[in-house]
Amino acid sequence: MQCSWKAVLLLALASIAIQYTAIRTFTAKSFHSCPIPNPVNCSLSQDTDVAERLCDESPTFSYNLSRKTHVLILATTRSGSSFVGQLFNQHFDVFYLFEPLYHVQYTLIPKLTQSKSTTDRRVMLGASRDLLRSLYDCDLYFLENYIKPQPVNHTTDRLFRRGASKALCSPPVCESLGAIDLHLEEGDCVKKCGTLNLTLATESCREHGHVAIKTVRVPEVSDLRALVEDPRLNLKVIQLVRDPRGILASRSETFRDTYRLWRIWDGTGRKPYNLDVTQLTTVCEDFWNSVSTGLNRPPWLKGKYMLVRYEDLARNPMKKTEEIYDFLGIPMDSNVERWIQNNTRGDRSSSKHKYGTVRNSAATAEKWRFRLSYEIVAFTQHACQHVLAQLGYRTAASEEELKNLSISLVEERDFLPFS
Repeated sequence: MQCSWKAVLLLALASIAIQYTAIRTFTAKSFHSCPIPNPVNCSLSQDTDVAERLCDESPTFSYNLSRKTHVLILATTRSGSSFVGQLFNQHFDVFYLFEPLYHVQYTLIPKLTQSKSTTDRRVMLGASRDLLRSLYDCDLYFLENYIKPQPVNHTTDRLFRRGASKALCSPPVCESLGAIDLHLEEGDCVKKCGTLNLTLATESCREHGHVAIKTVRVPEVSDLRALVEDPRLNLKVIQLVRDPRGILASRSETFRDTYRLWRIWDGTGRKPYNLDVTQLTTVCEDFWNSVSTGLNRPPWLKGKYMLVRYEDLARNPMKKTEEIYDFLGIPMDSNVERWIQNNTRGDRSSSKHKYGTVRNSAATAEKWRFRLSYEIVAFTQHACQHVLAQLGYRTAASEEELKNLSISLVEERDFLPFS
């Protein structure tokens, strides 16, 4: 078939227009690709508007077409994050991972502690973001880069706190379980399930409707911006905060060696000259910076951020959990409700394990008032005064006021999700 010179000219002009449209689309939409129509004869069956519409409407590999909700619990050590993690771990359609960034930290910075400099603490952020992106995409093989010793045939017995993930302790990941083993304790999971097969774990992740990850190894929500804006994800951040006085009391009790000087001060009334105050001030600085970002409501966080105070959750766990699930757009199932009823009314003996979640949640939130001396409380209130005010935590003006539980040190605040 012969083409007239006019048809050839029109075809050339159309080709230029289509290429311009493709370039504009690529530069305007990150990771977006679209097919460019190729004419098979001289007739111009598509104009540039049609081509642009095809480009806009065509599905791409880069967007989260499955519409999984990806949840990140952003917290700090001893802020109640294990408790909050269980609110997702118990959901039948949520694949939950407990602190996978532990492996990044102890591979890249083995001796990292809470007292290290901000520079040291941020060295691992790039690797952490890459790992989180892969895990949300159910690529658990990416973890093998950080697990030591290296997994063999995609199996390992070294995944940190594997037993804290219900999905990793139930079929098909754990094939040896019977009907009576459906509710394993964390230690029993490792004993009964044996080594973890990452191929089976990856398949289980893909079968679940949503993925939730808890971490205490990302300092601020701004560190997550690249992930929040990534069109391949549907990431929503639950930032969990707690009264810094409660965090300090809990860490001093749990990490006795690391916080030995704080314990000496508490026991003797004399402040050690070499006390590492960054163990406290770093928490307050991270809270201040992160919460300020969230409450300023930048466009990139719209619909993606919810601030939760541990104290509010501890006092009314069912109501607050319903609010969290409503923000995420995920129906809250009966397993979560049952777990809350069974795990927020524990007695004193039920909270002996340092990472345990069975306890009287309301009493636990206030326990720090009897653990810390007033001198340490006053010091903390001065060092963290801005973040205490920001988060609605009142200061105690005297030891009598500190111990008087009829005086609430938590203001009524309604931190509405940014929607």
